[in-house]
Amino acid sequence: MALEQYYVVLIGLAAGLSAPFSAASFSCYTCTDEPSNWNCLKPIKCADTDKYCLTTYASGGIGDKKGHRITKKCSPVCPQTNLNLGIAAISTSCCEHSLCNLSGASSVKTSYSVMATGILASLIYVLRTGL
Repeated sequence: MALEQYYVVLIGLAAGLSAPFSAASFSCYTCTDEPSNWNCLKPIKCADTDKYCLTTYASGGIGDKKGHRITKKCSPVCPQTNLNLGIAAISTSCCEHSLCNLSGASSVKTSYSVMATGILASLIYVLRTGL
């Protein structure tokens, strides 16, 4: 585990322990469209109807223009999403206990073979049409 990951875990644990909530409450980390998991360590008390903590990880782009965004929230349902379109990907993971969505769900990767196929097909089209 890298040193940065240890810091994320320690900060998450400290934030979770300092968050005021009763024994019966359900809490999740929350953030919206953040570029880093460091910005997603704010715990929030969920509604009584919420049963899951969600983490949505989206990535896209090519080369230097590649980026990713993380959104975390409480939810009454678990929408399992794992979509990979080559140069863009989105994945949603769920967990069912308080403050379980500490991770940034960084397992989503763009498929370089799908990107290469798309670029090759575009190049062949341009060469055949003489553009």
